[in-house]
Amino acid sequence: MTKPMVDYRDFRFSKLNDPQFSHLKLLGGWLVYFLLYFLTENLIPVEKCHLMHCAVDDWIPFNEFFFIPYCFWFLLIAVTLVYFLLYDVENFRNFQIFIMITQAVAMVVYILYPSYQDLRPASFERNNLFTHVAAFIYAFDTPTGVCPSLHVAYSIGIASCWLKEKKASRGWKAFVTFAAVLISFSTMAVKQHSFIDVMAAIPVGLLAEILVFHKYWKKKLQKV
Repeated sequence: MTKPMVDYRDFRFSKLNDPQFSHLKLLGGWLVYFLLYFLTENLIPVEKCHLMHCAVDDWIPFNEFFFIPYCFWFLLIAVTLVYFLLYDVENFRNFQIFIMITQAVAMVVYILYPSYQDLRPASFERNNLFTHVAAFIYAFDTPTGVCPSLHVAYSIGIASCWLKEKKASRGWKAFVTFAAVLISFSTMAVKQHSFIDVMAAIPVGLLAEILVFHKYWKKKLQKV
């Protein structure tokens, strides 16, 4: 079994500024984002939000089984964070900065151009575990602050970082890439996001890609 790059058993908060553990400070970005997201969701009324809805949304039927990849996104984030935290600190930094950039851009958009969607079904045609999951998520997750979709932006970051991970197998890279695409589509199939939100997330992800990996792509282009 591969030995972790850092022995976190030696970690103490007093050592947070030590070079060995300084990358852990990047985790604080999640706390800042969740606080700001909570405030924007609760302080900006729906009446001041812009509706995200287009013809493509009406072509995609609701399917509760897509909550499987939709929820798998949370596990994939956790696996990515833990793996890079243990075995590739540089990629951990890259991933965290990538996420923080998408969070910052999304938060600015949420404040300057608040959005909401009206795509959720009023009732479910079937009664099963996943419709109960849908009802649970709909109950606590407001239909506001939807554009751009962070499910999609994060998925771009996850796939990007894993594709650059030298220790990862081709099979795992292919799986993560497929999962990112499936997760992105699932946001529309479970009516959590409009097609507009998905498309808006792509330039956000590309911006983060350029800012975080510009040296990587410069070297790639020099070899062409």
